[in-house]
Amino acid sequence: MEQQQAAANETAGTPKPRLTPEQRAAQSRKEGLKLSRSRIIEQIRAATNARYRESLEQALANLEEQIRRLE
Repeated sequence: MEQQQAAANETAGTPKPRLTPEQRAAQSRKEGLKLSRSRIIEQIRAATNARYRESLEQALANLEEQIRRLE
């Protein structure tokens, strides 16, 4: 707990770069895509139906492509 507080205090003093509205929107979109990617990976791990797993893998590939384009 103390290490987390110390790390938070260290990063609190460093100013964050200002982002344009477009940059903020892209960053928000990218974070959302990464959350979706994590959820799909968990669903793939739990999937027992081969067709469902294939569909999830296609969705994962699509998300990864979108994330790549935003980087």
